[in-house]
Amino acid sequence: MELGLGVLGMVPAVFWSLTPRELQAALAGKFGDAGGNRELTRLDLDALMQRFPDERPINADE
Repeated sequence: MELGLGVLGMVPAVFWSLTPRELQAALAGKFGDAGGNRELTRLDLDALMQRFPDERPINADE
């Protein structure tokens, strides 16, 4: 929100109507593409799934 409203100077209505892809494009237009368009590999996905599992183990103490 700080980037859209503050740095890019968007009015709130414009900022909140953007899709994430449109915001990414606006930021890339202002700052360049910092490698944000690379494809997610299977190894990347596996690492994310390990780091952020869909289900957390149930703790018997709680």
